[in-house]
Amino acid sequence: GRKRRRKSPSTITRREGQLLYLFIDHSLILFSKFGLSDFEIGKPLGKGKFGSVYLARIPNPGFIVALKILFKSQLQKAKLERNLQREIEIQAHLRHPHILRMYSYFWDDKKIYLVLEYAEGGELFKMLQEKRKFDENTTAKYIFQMADALMYCHQKSVIHRDIKPENILIGSDGELKLADFGWSVHAPSKKRDTLCGTLDYLPPEIIDSNVYGEEVDLWSLGILCYELLVGFAPFADEHEGRTKRKILKGEFEFPHHVSEGARDLIGKLLKKNPQERLPLKKV
Repeated sequence: GRKRRRKSPSTITRREGQLLYLFIDHSLILFSKFGLSDFEIGKPLGKGKFGSVYLARIPNPGFIVALKILFKSQLQKAKLERNLQREIEIQAHLRHPHILRMYSYFWDDKKIYLVLEYAEGGELFKMLQEKRKFDENTTAKYIFQMADALMYCHQKSVIHRDIKPENILIGSDGELKLADFGWSVHAPSKKRDTLCGTLDYLPPEIIDSNVYGEEVDLWSLGILCYELLVGFAPFADEHEGRTKRKILKGEFEFPHHVSEGARDLIGKLLKKNPQERLPLKKV
C-alpha cells in the first residue's frame, strides 16, 4: 500500500520553566534553547572530518530532524570556526523549498550541534555515483531547482561559492536541497577576493585571485549541469596544475550523447568573462 506520511506538527508545545517551540507548516520556529536531552538520537546519516550527522527526533510532538554534531577541537585545528559561524549566520535565515533549513543550534564544552531539516534521499553525489549520469529531463529539473535556489540566495546578497553534488541533498519528494553554506558569504558589496570552494568547480576569476561576485555560482551551475549529464566535471584532471590550466583556458569537450540544447546552456554558463555568463532568470 501507500507509504504513510509522517505527521507534521502544527501545534504549540510548552514546557515548565522554558519558552515555547512553535511548529507551523513543516517549519520549526525556535523560542527556547535546545539541549541534547531534547532529542532522541537515531541512526547515523553520515560521517565527516569534523563530526557526524544523525537522524533525531524531538519527542513532543514527534518532529524529525538531522542533528549535525561537530567537534570544536577539530574545527579549531583546521581553523574553520569562522566558516561554521558563517554557515549558521547565513543558513538559519534562508527559507526556500530548495535550500536545506537550519532550525537551530546549541553547544556544550566539546561539541557544536546544528539542528537541520532531514533530507530523506541523502546526497546527490551518492545518487550520481550509483547512476553514473542522469538523463536530460532529470538534469533539467535539477538545474532549474538549483537556479531557483541560487536566485533566492543572490536576492539576499548571499553567494554560495561551493556548489557541487556533495553539497546538495535530496528531499522526500525527490526534490533537491542546497546545503553546506560553510563557504558561502553574505556580501552586500557583491565582490570578494577569497580563495574557496572545490577545484573542479572553481571559476577562472577565483583561480586568478581576482575580485569576484555572484557570477561564481553561475559558473559552478554550468559545471554541475555538465557533471550530472556526463558523470564527471568538464575540467577534471588527476593533476591539479592541469585542471587549473584547463579552467583558465576554458578547454573542455562534450561527449556525443549531450544534446545541442544542453551544450548551449553549459557553454553560456562557462564563459571566462563573468559578465557574459547567462543570468539565472534565463537558465
